[in-house]
Parts: sequence; C-alpha cells; structure tokens
Amino acid sequence: MKVDYLVAEIGSTTTVVTVFNIKKSKEGEKEIAISYQGKSYTTVLEGDVTIGLREAIKDIEAQSGEELKWDRMLATSSAAGGLRITVHGLMEKMTVKAAKEAALGAGGIIKMVTAGRLRKSDLKRIREIQPNLIMVAGGTDYGERDTALYNAELIREENLNIPVIYCGNIENQEEIRKIFQGQELYIVDNVYPNVDELNVEPARRVIQEAFERNIVKAPGMERIKEMVNGTIMPTPGAVMEGAKLLYDLLGDIIVFDVGGATTDLHSVTEGSSEILDMLLSPEPKAKRTVEGDLGVYVNSKNLLELLDIRDLGPVAREELEKHIKAIPVTEEEIRTSRILTKKAVEIALERHVGSIKRKFGGESGFIAYGKDLSQVKYIVGTGGALTRLPGGKEILLNIRCLKDEVSMLPGRGAKVLLDNNYIMACAGVLSRENREVAVLLLKESLN
Repeated sequence: MKVDYLVAEIGSTTTVVTVFNIKKSKEGEKEIAISYQGKSYTTVLEGDVTIGLREAIKDIEAQSGEELKWDRMLATSSAAGGLRITVHGLMEKMTVKAAKEAALGAGGIIKMVTAGRLRKSDLKRIREIQPNLIMVAGGTDYGERDTALYNAELIREENLNIPVIYCGNIENQEEIRKIFQGQELYIVDNVYPNVDELNVEPARRVIQEAFERNIVKAPGMERIKEMVNGTIMPTPGAVMEGAKLLYDLLGDIIVFDVGGATTDLHSVTEGSSEILDMLLSPEPKAKRTVEGDLGVYVNSKNLLELLDIRDLGPVAREELEKHIKAIPVTEEEIRTSRILTKKAVEIALERHVGSIKRKFGGESGFIAYGKDLSQVKYIVGTGGALTRLPGGKEILLNIRCLKDEVSMLPGRGAKVLLDNNYIMACAGVLSRENREVAVLLLKESLN
C-alpha cells in the first residue's frame, strides 16, 4: 500500500502514526482520506525511538494486510523530555513574560525563569536542568542594554554547549554575536520592542527551527531522521499551529488538550475592544498555558484533591480512586475519567482566562488582567480524554458564561467541536509543508 503521508505523534509513553492520502473528487477538488492509525509504545528510553515507530507501522500493516510505503513522513514529539527551555529577561511582567509566551506558544516546557541579573545559584540551576534551549531577553528596543549583555556573558562563560536564542533589545545584537561566537546562536526580533507591545511570533518560529535541528541529538532520538524525511515539531507547538489554522478558518477559538499527565489550553483571539481598553498589560493573540499538575492518569491524585461536593455528588473520593485507569473500559472507569476531565478543563480555563476588577482609590471604572476569551466562537476538544470518551461536548459546553454581564469567558454563543480523529498535532506540523492539505485534514476531523 503506497500512501502520500505518514504523520507520527511521538508521546512520552505512546507513539501514534496516522496514514492519509490526497485524492481528487469528481469535481476536481482535493479531498483527504484518513486510512489508518497505528499505535505502539514509545521506545525513546530503549535508546531508539524508531523501534516504536516501526511497531506502529506494523500495526497499520496488520490492519490493512499490506506492506506500507509512503512519500513523506512528518513527526511531532514530546518524548526525550520535550522541549525544555530556561528564560532570562529584565522585568518579570514585561520582557520575561513576553519571552515566556514565545516559548510556550512554540511548544516549550518552561523549566526556569529569571528576571534581572543572573546569580551563581541561577547558573547552577541551569547546569542541573540541562535545557534544550536558553532564551535571553531584556530591554525594549533602544532602551536598557546592560542586563541582557551581563547575563549573556555569564551564560557563555559556563560553556554549556546549549543553543541560545537572543530576543531582546536590538541594539545588543552585534555584541551578542561576539559573546556567543562559535556557539549555536539564534538572534530574532525583540519579543517586547516597546512598552505594552508583544512580538512573540518571530521567536516562536526560531524556537521550533532550533528544536528540529537539535531533537536528533537527544538520547533515543538520534536515528529518527532514518525514517522521518519531513518536518519535526514539538507536539504542543504543532497543536498551537493547528489552532492558528482553525482561527483563519473559523475565527476566535480555544483548544483544550486534556492528557494523562498535563492539560494544555491554546487560545487564538484578540478579545473585545471594550476589554482591550481596560487591560493593564498586553496579551498575545495566540496564547498557550500548560497545567503540569492536571492530568487524568499520571496526575490524577492532584485532580482528586481538587474535587468538591459539586463534582463528586454521591460518589466517595476513595471510590473514584479505585477506578482510575490509563485507558478506561468499564462504566465506573469511564465515569471516573469524565469527572476528572471536567475538573481539569474547569481549572485550566480558570488559570488561562483573565479577570475584571473595579478600580479603587477615587477612580471609577474597571481594569482587566490577562487573556480575554469573550469573543471566542468555537471551543475545540482534542486529546483522548475529550475525544475518545463519551461526554466531551457536554463538558466543554458547560464552560461558557451564560449570564449577560461583562465577562472574559466564552459566551453562550460559542459552539463546541471535537477533534474526532485526534489529528490537531498532525495538521499543525503538516501546515508547515502543505497548508491546503492541513486544512482538509482538520475539516475531516472536526464536528
């Protein structure tokens, strides 16, 4: 069987390979046909991720009864520890925040954040973390210069042999090149060029390029290019690319990805002009938050502790704990997973969305903090917990604000779509090479 594309999602525990072909309809328009999905355990800890990839392909061959051949293979990965990043800027609510937004939106796992000048203890932590990338920011364009240069010199003296991305004051660029001469360095536009202005997309693109260049050096991933002849992206970054693609198709959107270990929330919306005028600091149009403590299996104990009487109803917490499974099968296991998924969605939304507060101190009116989701038209669910178990749509419908007051939550008019084929990440990585087919892939999966 010859196919056009294989797209592999290499997770920390499971590898899923999706097979699809591009064909033409009777009217001559392109159509997409998802043929099979194969699964296997991820084998990065065995020292070779391609073992799991080949096993997933064997699964497809067993389903089809034919040998599988392909033109193009792409991949997303959160194996080998994902994309670990440390971020070092000047002001916590300005350049540091902007660099964090760039890193998270690119699919990074933020392992450390510092504001101001680095200390010896900070350098010790960086050595212990051994990040995949180090981000150095600081200063608006033509503003403060010294902090970023000071931090860059300290990092260079450590001889860490870790790629550096500089995304601070553009006046420093030439000196930064000299500091890191002979080391892998990426220089991009300032993520915070002016007060109250974010510019995170250039840094996001470069972070993903650096990931693709360096993922082949990670333990267990060295042989991945033997099979993957296309783009490789961090899985969360690919989901964000899929979300941005959906924004272009549908308008303002949020995407929930509830997994066994984490819950990610991606939003692509500028919000309302009314709330924009109240905001104290800018928010990126495309934002991602990662809740590393909210997972329906690996981190289920955290969710159990957060459940209250409204979540539990007549069911005892101890009774739920007995029925937590990685892949729920029985009625009790499915009910338990649904309760945990609902709680993960609610808390992830609460942490992602902003808030409105009344002004005090003699001034009348209101101020707003954080991300405004009030203009969201579509709420999308992806990940196994929302798409493979019953009740996903109902969980997402219940997060809408049904009141007529000013709110930063999605309103009653927001509709829910599920990623039934579980291909948001596939579409995101595919959009880098073939946007038209990526759009077809999303349309095929969502309803």
